[in-house]
Amino acid sequence: MDTEEFRVRGKEMVDYICTYMSTLSSRRVSPSVEPGYLRAALPSEAPEHPEDWDDVMKDVENKIMPGVTHWQHPQFHAYFPAGNAYPSILGDMLSAGIGCIGFSWAASPACTELEIIMLDWMGKAIGLPPAFLALEEGSKGGGVIEGSASESVLVSMLAARAAAIKRLKHQFPTVDEGLLLSKLIAYCSKEAHSCVEKAAMICFVKLRILQPDDHGSLRGETLKESMEEDEQAGLVPFFVSTTLGTTSGCSFDKLPEIGLVVRKYPSVWLHVDAAYAGGAFLCPEHKYHLAGVEYADSFNTNPNKFMLTSFDCSLLWVTNRYLLTSALVVDPLYLQHCYDHTAIDYRHWGVALSRRFRSLKLWFMLRSYGISGLQKYVRRHCELAKYFENLVKKDERFEVCNDVKLGLVCFRLICGPDETPKQKDDLNKKLLTNINASGKIHMVPAYVQDKYVIRFCVVSQHATREDIETAWDVITDFATELLEGPDKERDLNVERARRNRAALAHKRSFFVRMVSDPKIYNPAINKTPPPVPTTPLTPPPMVPITPDTPSEAESELVPSTPKQSSWISWPLAFFFQSVDHDANDLPLRFRHLDTMVRLKSPNHGRRGSSPGASPERRAHSPH
Repeated sequence: MDTEEFRVRGKEMVDYICTYMSTLSSRRVSPSVEPGYLRAALPSEAPEHPEDWDDVMKDVENKIMPGVTHWQHPQFHAYFPAGNAYPSILGDMLSAGIGCIGFSWAASPACTELEIIMLDWMGKAIGLPPAFLALEEGSKGGGVIEGSASESVLVSMLAARAAAIKRLKHQFPTVDEGLLLSKLIAYCSKEAHSCVEKAAMICFVKLRILQPDDHGSLRGETLKESMEEDEQAGLVPFFVSTTLGTTSGCSFDKLPEIGLVVRKYPSVWLHVDAAYAGGAFLCPEHKYHLAGVEYADSFNTNPNKFMLTSFDCSLLWVTNRYLLTSALVVDPLYLQHCYDHTAIDYRHWGVALSRRFRSLKLWFMLRSYGISGLQKYVRRHCELAKYFENLVKKDERFEVCNDVKLGLVCFRLICGPDETPKQKDDLNKKLLTNINASGKIHMVPAYVQDKYVIRFCVVSQHATREDIETAWDVITDFATELLEGPDKERDLNVERARRNRAALAHKRSFFVRMVSDPKIYNPAINKTPPPVPTTPLTPPPMVPITPDTPSEAESELVPSTPKQSSWISWPLAFFFQSVDHDANDLPLRFRHLDTMVRLKSPNHGRRGSSPGASPERRAHSPH
């Protein structure tokens, strides 16, 4: 493709995107395809010779689009918003066109300097203290654009781990670093995103998962008691991750209380994850959620969630950039330059070396919308969520299960007084599965206060009250049919067959996914054992993880600890669990329902297991 053809095809692509966006409401929200559908539609090998561009675009519409879940659809209400405003798309186009790799200032000065300025712009707009800003007089802080909130949590934990081991090495110079590493323990709420646990697994550190209060908030006293217990047991607290706007119910940890507790431990790093809610802090009426942020060492938010900016764009700020970079610096000769002692090199601020010119799209967005335009967008989403909340409350068959502060409403059907908790959960599972199978709207579940709830999030950029009313009509219609149908307890698969939704049969129920509940996605999380005091140089007692160890979901059958307020995620226990004690078996748990997929070792075929068996047929095999 030469320049002139690119000029023509580029205009055609813009037209295609505009048509796609303007006709989304005519498409199903979620696709009606089976796993492997595209493999059957495409050749098994790449083409030997160039193909006509028109043929490529025909295949986009005929083969790719049928398998797309349309996140920008006006009836997509799952997860959180995915920014997709036109100025952001154009910024990404320009970034791709420039094609620079901005790992250092010298690699592309504008790439680095615009990112520094954009992070300061956003930090001031959100309301972060001056200590987080790179260009404030005397500040050691600064910000960086990471790929996701998961990366932000990971690099913060890596920095905290490096600082903790360095400090312990000064205290115990003759002790091996591996032993020091085994003493470190991090903390988060049960409502924290699963990326905190993944970061702990990558860092090989223990993570204590703490029970929140009845509003889903982690409290200072809970953290204080756990840290004191762990210190008595010979462990070393080094990292606390808090959340402002949790994934399950958009709850907010009590940051002022937690900050006061962490302040008593000068070596403990306090991270604040505001991936979704951070965008709302642009509005003065939501800034009160930031109370206590002055205690934090790092803070992240995602403009690609609540600020219309396209993925990927996660903003991370730290109050001490030297602690961050010292944990990640690798400096070969070919990457050094004459300004590396005076300029920021972002290759030291994250896991990746290569970096795109992501600050362009943020710059385009801020200049095109202004802070006032983004505030208007946030307020509209919050208003529409309140409108949906009122619709739910007016229907006596439903209840609202969270404090609706931003754009997320958690709700569920109310069952009869004689129904067991499991029956109530099952009824709501049926409701959600039937709704999603219809392709009319799309939502996902979560657990809030140990109840299975349905999450309704205002996602669409141009959402209206009419969209909310349409969604509510679909929900109530399915609820009426489920509650008043001729056979309320009919089998779920029969119900789907009656609706002629075979393409969305039970084995593809991955469209109904859980979010952020450790007892769902990781069976290696165990109730916290009573701490056993040890000397500072003695490794803490490890709880053996065996195939017979019960998961959290089974913990009611086992005598529990008195407080039942926390869980421990051991760094390698998840990997060491194996089927039939075969070291080649690696269990992989999807974060939805109880589906288990295992990578089978070669000798499994000789035991009668079909290597091509579907995940669902092994979903409840013993582990």
